[in-house]
Amino acid sequence: MKKITTLLAAIVLVTCTYAQQYTPVAESSTVAFTIKNLGFNVHGSFSGLKGKISFDPAHPEHCSFDMVLDANTVNTDNNMRDNHLRSEDFFDTKNYPQITFVSTRVTKGSKAGTFFMEGNLTIKKISQPISFPFTVTPTTDGYRMEGEFETRRKPFTVGKSSTISDKLTVSLNVLARKV
Repeated sequence: MKKITTLLAAIVLVTCTYAQQYTPVAESSTVAFTIKNLGFNVHGSFSGLKGKISFDPAHPEHCSFDMVLDANTVNTDNNMRDNHLRSEDFFDTKNYPQITFVSTRVTKGSKAGTFFMEGNLTIKKISQPISFPFTVTPTTDGYRMEGEFETRRKPFTVGKSSTISDKLTVSLNVLARKV
């Protein structure tokens, strides 16, 4: 009986471990955004990306991403604007310090090294589905993952009555290293 239990445990372990575990390298990763304000592009970024990445390019159906950003790290190279973005009018970082993304599905793209991600972006405890293509390039101890998506700020109640555009583009460049 002990051998059967051990064999079953080994089978379960093997079937559940297709994907390797990775963590984003915050210093080598960027989460940037571009949004129009009065017709001009404003660029900004967040730093300190954290999370868990489970990834196997041969089995994207077993991949998952659970990522967290500190909303206080918003940076547009303008301290006055950044402080306003941290206020209740925008990210309300006092009450909602984190921005999260949790994947719901990963599939292979049509070209080698390309994938498609679906998931939920949560800002101020409001979740919205997003989807986007991304590329994966192997590194010596992990992967470089790059993608871009468009989203809207108003469903998240960010900048309710602001002059900035509702639409923005988010660009991701993540170095993920094996845990």
